[in-house]
Amino acid sequence: MPESDPNAAVADGEPAETDEQSQWHVLLPATIDPAGPERLESFATTTHIDEFDDREHLLANADQFDAVITRIERLDAEFIDRASNLKHISKHGVGYDNIDVDAASDNDVVVTNTPGVNSRAVAEHAITLMLAVRRRLLDADRRLRNGEWEGHGTTDELRGDTIGLFGCGDIARIVADLATGLGMTCLTYDPYVDEETLPDSISAVDSLESLLDRADVLSIHTPLTPETRHAISHDELEYLSPSGILINTARAEVVDRDALAAALESDTIAGAGLDVFEAEPPTPEGPLFEHENVILTPHIGAQTTESLRDMSVESATNVKSVFEGELPATTINDVSL
Repeated sequence: MPESDPNAAVADGEPAETDEQSQWHVLLPATIDPAGPERLESFATTTHIDEFDDREHLLANADQFDAVITRIERLDAEFIDRASNLKHISKHGVGYDNIDVDAASDNDVVVTNTPGVNSRAVAEHAITLMLAVRRRLLDADRRLRNGEWEGHGTTDELRGDTIGLFGCGDIARIVADLATGLGMTCLTYDPYVDEETLPDSISAVDSLESLLDRADVLSIHTPLTPETRHAISHDELEYLSPSGILINTARAEVVDRDALAAALESDTIAGAGLDVFEAEPPTPEGPLFEHENVILTPHIGAQTTESLRDMSVESATNVKSVFEGELPATTINDVSL
């Protein structure tokens, strides 16, 4: 079934016409691997969010949708309240801090996510950032492009170093596997993980301070919660050694940006690799852009061919389950069908 034409179906605020009364209308992200939407064709028409001129246009038509698949789009209480026919929000990915889950629950809207499907991709990206920062690849690239062959100096191997994992879910455990292969020791601080469930390659510590004090590389893998917001700030960064590296492929707000910039400016730590930002896209005038020992990537950790396909399929499968009256196993709020 072809995707709906928003100019014909929603521009005037009228519901999209369907052949069957039971058919759903699903709002999709601006970009999504086609494998997922193909699974919706038998019971749904679809509209991509970028087919609306602006947020006001979207809000005016919010009641058109029975389900939404979202990547980074903000689905706040205003949108959810306007979406009077909404039954399901399906997160294309793991983190759901862009969704007002309380508002969804208040409106009997099921919220699901797709844990695990992007774990390998993000873990590989974290390791890539770690290696690139340690070997000072940005500086080496710049020097060579400027005609400088000598002068880069030496860098240290990661073998024998300790990587500290703040949070120990699926992604962190794959990071640990990869880091172990590099000859690193793996520690974690995660008060919500039973130490007995950890693989032999990961040892738990009982405080964030202990993790920071022992880590040569700190890799962030915790979700964003009131407890973890700015959990890494001025005092915490002081625990890292001057050769320490911070890697964040999780949520930007876990790290106090200004504290990180100050630590880099004062050589409190040696460098950082960041794939996430409080405002996306960030402004180039931000305090981290001036540091050559910082590698910045545009939130691409999960953007592999395999990961994007799998997240698309899983998020669409969740929509199909809710359409059929089932509660997906990945439901994250207290809503029963």
